[in-house]
Amino acid sequence: MTQMEIETKAQHQDEQPGLEYKMDPQPIYIRDTYQGADKLQGKIAVITGGDSGIGRAVAIHFAREGADLALFYHPREEQDAQKTKSLVEAEGQQCLLIPGDLKQLSFIQEAVDKVVDTYGRVNILVNNAANHVEQKEFTGISDQQMRETFELNILAMFRLTKAFLPYMAAQDCIINTTSVVSYRGSQALIDYASTKGAVTAFTRSLSQNLVEKNIRVNAVAPGPIWTPLIVATKTLEEVENFGKEVPMERPGQPAELAPAYVFLASEDASYFTGQVIHVNGGEVVNS
Repeated sequence: MTQMEIETKAQHQDEQPGLEYKMDPQPIYIRDTYQGADKLQGKIAVITGGDSGIGRAVAIHFAREGADLALFYHPREEQDAQKTKSLVEAEGQQCLLIPGDLKQLSFIQEAVDKVVDTYGRVNILVNNAANHVEQKEFTGISDQQMRETFELNILAMFRLTKAFLPYMAAQDCIINTTSVVSYRGSQALIDYASTKGAVTAFTRSLSQNLVEKNIRVNAVAPGPIWTPLIVATKTLEEVENFGKEVPMERPGQPAELAPAYVFLASEDASYFTGQVIHVNGGEVVNS
């Protein structure tokens, strides 16, 4: 068994968003052997959902590459956020924590103001925050659930990007987290998959809109990744068997996903815009 292969254990957290510090085993957020190369030296990066899971892994990788961070997260995730901050600071970088509800337009503007007051600019915006609630029956998706899923997963992405764009310049970039379900759909996550399809279309369309400003817009499409969202939304049996359906027969770790964000944020991806990188354990999907 490699460092990235773990045995998932049956577990469930009743409240959303899930909390990483309660998970067993803990997600792996960076490889012991990962060597930074100053690819993001002097950059300012904003990450939504930055307290745990994919967001935490991206934050720590960005810090190891020389970026200072601002992390948006739900207030319930304060303990996870404080740990991520300590991990970023251990890499020698600054980390601004901004708790709040991205579904609230007033919070978005306040949060953007805090970032600008602290750093004065934004070079990398990672729209990562999202949530889902499984419903086996389509008619079980309530209007409230549908509205909340769209508010967080795609409308907040529109609003936050609009608010930050005045503080971005040529050579800066936007990275959105979409999903494998944007491409293959999901029987039990119809509203979530619909928002992720919108994220993919948003990425492609915004990239064309901003290309003349030399601001790149790309996305990453994760498959089954071991994050707090899983233990907060799936049954005990589903958690125990999570990720075994893909060709690699295991869930991915956030540490296996974050380098894709580093690549897209760096000069290595200078000829990439409007693209999606699939990190999904071998599942072939239409791109």
